[in-house]
Amino acid sequence: MVKLDDLEVGKLDWDPYEHTSKPNWCPGCGDHGILAALKNAIIELNEKPENVLIVSGIGCGSKLPHWIRTYGFHGVHGRVLPVATGARLANHKLTIIGIAGDGDAYGIGLGHFIHTMRRNLDIVYIVENNGVYGLTKGQTSPTSSKGFKSISTPEGVIDIPINPITLALSSGATFVSRGYAGDVKHLTKLIVDGVVHKGFALIDIFQPCVTYNHLNTYKWYNKRIYRLEETKHDVTDLEAAFVKAEEWGNKIPTGIFYNVEKPTYGSELPQIAKIPLVKQGISNVNIEKLMDEFV
Repeated sequence: MVKLDDLEVGKLDWDPYEHTSKPNWCPGCGDHGILAALKNAIIELNEKPENVLIVSGIGCGSKLPHWIRTYGFHGVHGRVLPVATGARLANHKLTIIGIAGDGDAYGIGLGHFIHTMRRNLDIVYIVENNGVYGLTKGQTSPTSSKGFKSISTPEGVIDIPINPITLALSSGATFVSRGYAGDVKHLTKLIVDGVVHKGFALIDIFQPCVTYNHLNTYKWYNKRIYRLEETKHDVTDLEAAFVKAEEWGNKIPTGIFYNVEKPTYGSELPQIAKIPLVKQGISNVNIEKLMDEFV
């Protein structure tokens, strides 16, 4: 594993902040903090733009690839991880970061989420978790708190919300963390750690929606969250990670819940062990037999 101390910080010959367009998110939206933290992380990692791919789906925050100078793929709803998987297997030298909202990741994309974790693909998955569907004017989401009132549940949500942290722990993720869009410095460090980690890295982020979620506000989070690294939490202890993941109410933990090293999906594929698929020559491949058979 690469150590942060070994990285040369701040020596980029390009500026990830320089862009011809500006985000059109609502003023105060937590997505602004997430974008800033991601750009800070890229600077700290000394990544080159041609070596970074950001894949997104559908949602307010999924427009993020439009406002950072790396490669980007703006896909369809709930399909961030299939696209990221294909890119990872085609070129395992890339830094691949998925960006999704809680509906994208934990609703329509939930099946992909679980299978990508159990395969331990080397992908960083940033989930902008605001507990509401902001893009479509404020319906409830899979992470809306029980009792939360919205235009789709005017009498209050009766479903139990998904717990992304316990779900990730039980599905085989090797790096499970939670950040907060209101703490850019801490979130930057989590993203850096997630990229450095070899394997699937979940960074679930509390992302206040100032327009449609008036329950989980900056004030609400600021009263409750604390950093796991300021406690004696052992990130290699799966049982302890589950205990911390169940904490909710007056005290809610952020930081790294679990971090272990296991073989990645790509590392066990002999076809790409030495040379990325995208760099393998195909000039000597004869497909005439296949063409005759299937065309």
